[in-house]
Amino acid sequence: MGEPSAKNVLSGYAYYLAEEQLLDKQTALNALQQAHQNKQSYIDFLLKQKLLDEAQVARTTAEYFGLPLCDINAFNANLMPSEYLNIQLVKKHVALPLFKKNGILYMAILDPTIENLYEIKFLTGFDIRLFIVEASKLDKVISDLLNTLMLSEISQSVTITKNIEINTYKEEDVDLATYDVESAPIINYVNKVLLDAINKNASDIHFEHYEDNYRIRYRQDGILYAIPSPPLKLANYLLARIKVMSDLDITEHRIPQDGRFKLILSKTRAVDVRVSVCPTIFGEKIALRILDTSRTLQSIDNIGMEPIQQEHFRNSLKHSQGMILVTGPTGSGKTVTLYSALHSLNSPEKNISTVEDPVEIPVHGINQVHVNPKTGLTFATVLRSFLRQDPDIIMVGEIRDLETADIAVKASQTGHLVLSTLHTNSAPETVTRLISMGIEPYNLASSLTIVIAQRLVRVLCDECKVKDPIPEEVLIQEGFKKSELSNLQLYKAVGCKRCIHGFNGRVGIFEVLPITTTMAELIMRGGNAIEITNQARKEGVNDLRESGLNKVKNGITTLAELNRVFK
Repeated sequence: MGEPSAKNVLSGYAYYLAEEQLLDKQTALNALQQAHQNKQSYIDFLLKQKLLDEAQVARTTAEYFGLPLCDINAFNANLMPSEYLNIQLVKKHVALPLFKKNGILYMAILDPTIENLYEIKFLTGFDIRLFIVEASKLDKVISDLLNTLMLSEISQSVTITKNIEINTYKEEDVDLATYDVESAPIINYVNKVLLDAINKNASDIHFEHYEDNYRIRYRQDGILYAIPSPPLKLANYLLARIKVMSDLDITEHRIPQDGRFKLILSKTRAVDVRVSVCPTIFGEKIALRILDTSRTLQSIDNIGMEPIQQEHFRNSLKHSQGMILVTGPTGSGKTVTLYSALHSLNSPEKNISTVEDPVEIPVHGINQVHVNPKTGLTFATVLRSFLRQDPDIIMVGEIRDLETADIAVKASQTGHLVLSTLHTNSAPETVTRLISMGIEPYNLASSLTIVIAQRLVRVLCDECKVKDPIPEEVLIQEGFKKSELSNLQLYKAVGCKRCIHGFNGRVGIFEVLPITTTMAELIMRGGNAIEITNQARKEGVNDLRESGLNKVKNGITTLAELNRVFK
């Protein structure tokens, strides 16, 4: 005879609760059915729904399963065998090792029916004996232990973090002696979080303070992923440490603050970090933007343009005057595209100046200005100054208003090559946006050289991607042509140790709209976005969706990822 199934065992337990007159029979069986439907432990369900108090649950569980009931508070937490304390298993199974004796590991547990209990035996190599304990007491001991382990782990951070240098952008000395934030564990932990993020190619780090917990997330390839977070009681220490690093006021908690600092990782590599602190209802949220020049600065060949798009882009950069606009939402890679252009143009013969908010990628040989509206240093003010600085090439971080747009257009008409960005959804919409801002169509038609709209999609991992059979009717609905289907092979993401959920990095998809004579005439006549779009199609310009489908056809990304970007 085999052992009884878990379902039969729990049915017996439900009847036992009814026999003990703790629950009526129907309530006990209904609870069992709901727990099964929710894929939840029956004992956990009883506790969460408060059908029984935890003392009753612990006592009846011990009696029914023939296991000893113990008071976990009687055990000395310092003597618990921490070498067998696997944090993931503790959280997953709510099972805590109490002591080891004669090759047997004794564990405190709430529910002896949880699946995969053998996993603990397999990982520890010992036979397991169980004690039943009350839920709140076990939760408290586990929470205290995890906090202690976290602090211990912080204090024993990897040695590389001790060699990291931090430079603030201001030159004043900061007296740190009075702050607890300068204790080695806090310093090492913050440095470790920063280094892990850099090593994982994260673009942002979020430190988030909630009522009952503290969360840290990395943005990798455009998606936020949570990492193991420290105890809530460390929140203010981490906040103060980051404020000190970025030269912010650690006593100010009512208003947002912005700052930055530099991580010097080696003699040849430094990473800029931009800091934003904003008060929320439970505490201050910190957002760090990692600006790693060594990974951000790319050539035009590597940003994802198709050959014909590259040709149009490079031809526009050969002009001595005119306007090149890159458009797309925040986080679509516009800055990388602009800097790939500046990188190809940067030479001793050219005087290049940029005005940005903020300067994200410092580049040797380019004069870069960080706007500061509080002091009157606006885009328009800096642009006017640039025109008196004998420039060849001007880059404006973003055209936000008519004044900036007007100066940029006039500069492009007077012998300067101007590069800039706007926040529009497509290349044709960029033209109509500038006209609606107040730029005269004839001025725009005579100055505009090319418009590039773009998005970023995640790149499939070559190690683990697998074929994705999608019905033909779905592919046609998604935009593929019927003539393409016979040789079409699409892939989907799986995930392995070398990637992030099946993806590794991101690449751009582009709509590159060169302003031909016909297109300039249409703009001069005041053509709307639909008319410009139709003319672009006649001239063979792929829109963003079509460019994305080409990436899907070539196995670079997935159809699901493309739809995620355009949803």
